Amino acid sequence: MARKPARAEQAISPSPIPQREIRRAKVDVSFDDQSLLVPLFGQFDANLVQVENRLGVFISARGNVLQIEGPEDSVARARDVLNKMYDRLAMGQDLGSGAIEALIAMSNEPMLEGLLRGSPDTPPIMIRTRKKTIVPRSATQIDYMRQLSREDVIFALGPAGTGKTYVAVAQAVSQLITGSVQRLILSRPAVEAGEKLGFLPGDMKEKVDPYLRPLYDALYDCMPPEQVERRIASGEIEIAPIAFMRGRTLADAFVILDEAQNTTREQMKMFLTRFGQNSRMVVCGDPRQVDIPGGDRMSGLIDAVERLEGVEGIGVTRFTRADVVRHPIVGRIVEAYEGPDPDKAA
Repeated sequence: MARKPARAEQAISPSPIPQREIRRAKVDVSFDDQSLLVPLFGQFDANLVQVENRLGVFISARGNVLQIEGPEDSVARARDVLNKMYDRLAMGQDLGSGAIEALIAMSNEPMLEGLLRGSPDTPPIMIRTRKKTIVPRSATQIDYMRQLSREDVIFALGPAGTGKTYVAVAQAVSQLITGSVQRLILSRPAVEAGEKLGFLPGDMKEKVDPYLRPLYDALYDCMPPEQVERRIASGEIEIAPIAFMRGRTLADAFVILDEAQNTTREQMKMFLTRFGQNSRMVVCGDPRQVDIPGGDRMSGLIDAVERLEGVEGIGVTRFTRADVVRHPIVGRIVEAYEGPDPDKAA
């Protein structure tokens, strides 16, 4: 039974279409195992709609055959994505919206697919956790994952939705469960984003937890909740505001500082000098979203990158809005608020 066309999105093509004839195509793709059709299509055909909206094609289903219609290049990409979605299900892997976005990204960057497959001499680029396997969804994430496994201190700069913190937490969880580090320490400054929250009731944990909730969310996405709670109770996982880092030496630990653009220079120096033996530090933030009270104090993140970029053992990854891996509309919202991307233009 043919499906109704998905609502067209106006921003499928971010730049004006050149004045030339666009060649259109129509192809059929069939799937042998009908038991995989329901998870392939998704609830209410949500997976097919996702491919349609992201690639600008129309997909109709008749039994185990999907017909794809649209611009020739987009049809070829859609066919490739659908086949890989089916292969993923056939291998018993999950097929959430994030996995589909990764496959769509790979269809536009052949380099990603080769790196994911790996070779006899080069292992595939991925991060395995208890709940899922994280693969790069942009060329910048490939560089980031390499730095996370190689450098001692990594600065990850860029807008929301690019996976800066999520990928770092996944790498930290992977190293914790394999035993290459003994502790996982997640921190961020307790600064409101343009709000005044006033007095917060409860003990110290209850007061700071609202600021640290994004870190908890990433943890729960990579580990079963009961394991997260058990490791927090045992001290293997610690989540605390940056003020709690003073005076400590963080050895045998994977340390992540999130929202680092809201640290002062003094806080950043204090944090970086906590580095201990057999440790790794990841500092994440968006230099264009500074919320330091007063407005005239330089961000510790900006200052640290200016001082330390190029120093041995320190890596810097710069994401742009082209690397946004949340819903495509997030990238368009960032662009609408912030204007042209200076990093991309450069």
